[in-house]
Amino acid sequence: MSNEPIISLQNVTKRIGRTTVIDDLTFDVPQGEIFGFLGPNGAGKTTTIRMIVGLMSTTKGQILIKGKNIKTEFEQAIRHVGAIVENPEMYKYLSGYLNLVHYARMVPGVTKERIDEVVKLVRLENRIHDKVKKYSLGMRQRLGVAQALLHRPSLLILDEPTNGLDPAGIRELRDYLRQLTRTEGITVIVSSHLLSEMELMCDRVAILQQGKLIDVKPIQHFTQGSEQEQTYRIEAQPTEKALEVLGQMEGIHGIELVEDGLIEVRTERIRVPDMLSGLMQHQIRIYGVELVRLSLEDRFLEITGTWGNQIG
Repeated sequence: MSNEPIISLQNVTKRIGRTTVIDDLTFDVPQGEIFGFLGPNGAGKTTTIRMIVGLMSTTKGQILIKGKNIKTEFEQAIRHVGAIVENPEMYKYLSGYLNLVHYARMVPGVTKERIDEVVKLVRLENRIHDKVKKYSLGMRQRLGVAQALLHRPSLLILDEPTNGLDPAGIRELRDYLRQLTRTEGITVIVSSHLLSEMELMCDRVAILQQGKLIDVKPIQHFTQGSEQEQTYRIEAQPTEKALEVLGQMEGIHGIELVEDGLIEVRTERIRVPDMLSGLMQHQIRIYGVELVRLSLEDRFLEITGTWGNQIG
């Protein structure tokens, strides 16, 4: 798998009148990664997606897709992109298969074999000849993904793809996107307000706020913290003696008694073995140690200072 980014945003800025909607956005997304956009309403997620697919121009900076500038080399850049914005629009009175045939006629080089291939890929073989009006919303989403994949894009962009899906449909879409990145090497950029799903779906996420990039990290760094400082929950007895010993150790950045026998300690990962060894040297029994994981929603609210109903 190539280490070259499939898409690269370099100092991208978008101004509308006197308002800066996107402010100096820079990040790369490599091949085979599911990359998530998070941010409160008005943070600039949809504006960024529109600039990536060429529906909106940049004021400053450049967007490169497989090395091609979306502004100056639009046709060469956009041929690598497949996109769905919210619910895919289909001809409901036609079958799923005829919808794909209709789209394939507008894209050079899409063969009947390729249509059959993407139908199998999205697992619609048994229903592809049914009319779309009989499809569930999850099936329409899969048909939309099939349409976006017909021309073999390197980059798939999905804006709020889980809108209207039930839990089974959301899981189905999530598993399918994972399969795509593994088997096809496709890069996926996804925007969603369902943070619990983004946590399960994405390899990395970018948090936007007021048009600025707040942070870009792998999911596990958001939920586990960095190796420089993490929180560990220790089950130890006698508790008071354990608190006393921990309070005398170097490199402990915080100690909290959760309940009798349970202590939370903030420290660097590298210090954990010595910390436990020090406790045992003082005849303190250790019954368990676990890394405390925050949910992506917890970290999102901590970083942005917003409430869940403002996420969009």
